[in-house]
Amino acid sequence: MGIAVIKRLIDSVILIDHLNGIDAATHYVYGLNPQETSISVITRAEILVGINDEQKDMIKSLLNQYHLFVIDKTVADFSAELRKTHHWKLPDAFQAAICILNKIRLITRNTKDFNPEKHDFVEIPYLL
Repeated sequence: MGIAVIKRLIDSVILIDHLNGIDAATHYVYGLNPQETSISVITRAEILVGINDEQKDMIKSLLNQYHLFVIDKTVADFSAELRKTHHWKLPDAFQAAICILNKIRLITRNTKDFNPEKHDFVEIPYLL
């Protein structure tokens, strides 16, 4: 059996929905292969800032099952270009840059910034 290839980056909103008990998000997250799934340092920080101490170990276990993308010079530089071009907030530009540079899908429900008809790297797994 070979090494799994990362296929997707989960945006914070999907995991927040899951943690808030949104059935569509939970069903989606449970259906993922963690070995093919990633989060960014942006998502990790956004999730951890919103939890209490009793949840910390459980939430870190959830996050630790996914590959973690960091922000290096290449991602930072490309994010700046994407921010200028698309007028995205910097965290969104970082998410997009990671996906585009790594040829993976961004899993989000943020259709305001990431219209899948305009951005072929975007996948919207459910709507609320």
